[in-house]
Amino acid sequence: MESVQLAPSQSARETVRRLEKEAGTEVTLCYQCGKCAAGCPVAFAMDYTPRQVLRLLQLGLVDTALHADSVWLCVTCETCSTRCPRGVDIASLMDAVRREALAQGIVTDRKVAAFNEVFLSHVRRYGRLHEVGLTLEFNLKTRQPLKDAGLGLPMFSRGKVHLLPEVIRGQKQVQEIFERVKRMRGEEA
Repeated sequence: MESVQLAPSQSARETVRRLEKEAGTEVTLCYQCGKCAAGCPVAFAMDYTPRQVLRLLQLGLVDTALHADSVWLCVTCETCSTRCPRGVDIASLMDAVRREALAQGIVTDRKVAAFNEVFLSHVRRYGRLHEVGLTLEFNLKTRQPLKDAGLGLPMFSRGKVHLLPEVIRGQKQVQEIFERVKRMRGEEA
């Protein structure tokens, strides 16, 4: 007879506590009303709705949550967090799960992970997004260098995109935010 584990492992409980601390919320507060899933604009495309990801964490099924495509599809619009009657910051929790998956080398959607990396590097470098640079860098990372080539010239000629990036005036403050986040995570700045 196969044994069935009814309680989460110590390791799973520790991971959930760490995720809760990072997200500033508690998974035990959720009573599974489903308001988060009902309001989520991308729930239709998820393998687990936000409510179900929370339930996975409540049950200690951390590995399943880390491998869920849902954490990569979450756009962090915060509709789920706003709708939660218990005040669970689900969007922050999804982000914490995404970061934990990255830390463990678990990436179910390489394009979303590549976009996230390129997007943040541009914001860090310039204090804002440089669309042309983001598109080029993302397409190179995902091995589709000419994917958006036909869109570039029309957008450039209409003044919608600029070839060179603009650096914002408060760029130093943006750098400080990135450094503070690194320190909060215990990473070297």
